Amino acid sequence: MAITKKDIVLKISSETGIKQIDVKRVVQNALDKITEYLAAGQTVELRNFGIFKIKSRRGRLGRNPRTGEEVPVPPKKVVVFKPGLIMKRDVK
Repeated sequence: MAITKKDIVLKISSETGIKQIDVKRVVQNALDKITEYLAAGQTVELRNFGIFKIKSRRGRLGRNPRTGEEVPVPPKKVVVFKPGLIMKRDVK
């Protein structure tokens, strides 16, 4: 089962005593800012957690699995995440 944003908000709220609505607002604002910076082409580094950055993928020729026909896949930008040292250590 996946952990949702709501689960995170509930956990933070219960551990800190801060109202859920306030925690939700802060969590959502943080995620919005990360997205905003990535959209502007910037790297977001969260110490001991990890680094989010944009990587460009070149265009290539793909294949339609139903027909086997070659189709061009255009270049695109994707978000990549590199975990920090503490995350690497704790998630095994």
